[in-house]
Amino acid sequence: MSESVVLDPVDLHILRLLQNDARTTYREIAAEVGVAASTCLDRVARLRRSGVILGHQLRLDPAKIGRGLQALLSVQVRPHRRELIRPFVERIRGLPESRALFHLTGPDDYLVHVAVADTADLQRLVVDEFTSRPEVARVETRLVFQQWDCGPLMPPSSANQPTTRP
Repeated sequence: MSESVVLDPVDLHILRLLQNDARTTYREIAAEVGVAASTCLDRVARLRRSGVILGHQLRLDPAKIGRGLQALLSVQVRPHRRELIRPFVERIRGLPESRALFHLTGPDDYLVHVAVADTADLQRLVVDEFTSRPEVARVETRLVFQQWDCGPLMPPSSANQPTTRP
């Protein structure tokens, strides 16, 4: 595990603003936080270098690009050995339907969030890409009816501070 980075209240405020809208300009952030734009730019650069900020992503509406059905696949891998896991993880991460992959404790080894066109596409994905793999012992499918985004991710010490949601 990597070590925590010490963040002051200005850093925390910057992180909240960027997580709510990564398109916010440094000038807008600086005005909101109460620092010079150059100071804001330096702080964001330091947060990137230290690995606190991992990148920026564009979020798409899966339904509007033909992937209106989302599901969570609980996958059990047997035997659970490193030489089988690495190729499995690489393959699943490389699938265009995969949205997120989690390695778990408990009876299931992985939870995979997928977005597909419809139930026939989901069936094809499960059969062709999961259950056909020799290391996959079991797949359990749960459909996602609705999803909500939550507030920005902040360190535990700042959990009591109010969050801004878009």
